Amino acid sequence: MTLTPVPSASVDRERPSFADRRPSADRSSSTHTQSGAAGFREFIEEIEPKLRRALVGQYGAELGRVAALEALSWAWENWERVKPMQNPVGYLYRVGQTATRRLRVRPIPTPRRSHTPSVDQAAELLDPALVRAINRLPDQQRRVVLLVKAFGWSQQSVADLLEVA
Repeated sequence: MTLTPVPSASVDRERPSFADRRPSADRSSSTHTQSGAAGFREFIEEIEPKLRRALVGQYGAELGRVAALEALSWAWENWERVKPMQNPVGYLYRVGQTATRRLRVRPIPTPRRSHTPSVDQAAELLDPALVRAINRLPDQQRRVVLLVKAFGWSQQSVADLLEVA
C-alpha cells in the first residue's frame, strides 16, 4: 500500500479537529475542572490546526497526524504545566517530534568492509557450537554480538542504533 501526500487544505476539511474528537467537559470523567476543560478546548481550537499542519509538513500526513495527536494528548494530561508557558505551541511541536522518534522505522545502515566473505566461506568459518550459543542469547544481546563481531560496528554505533546506554 502506498501513501500519497495529502495537501494541507484537504487535510483540514476531511479530518475533524482534535477538539471535536475530545469528550466534552460534562461527559468527561477527568479530574480537570469544568473551566479548565473549557480553557483547554479554546486552546486546542486555536492551536491544533497550526500544530497539525506543521507536523504533517515535516513528517508526512500519517506520521504528522499521529504526532499532533500525541502532542495534544500530552497537553491534556499536563494542562496545568502547559497553561502558563510562554510558547506552548513550540513546546508541543517538540513533544510531537519526540513522538515521531518512537514511531519512525529507521533503516539499519550497512557497515563498510573491505572484504565480505561469501556464504560458503562464512559457513566454513562458523563452528556449529558457536551458532547454537549465539541462538541461545536473548534477542538484544544476539543483535549486539552480531553487529559488533560479525559486521564490525563500533559498540557506540550499536548502542545508538538500539537506543541503549
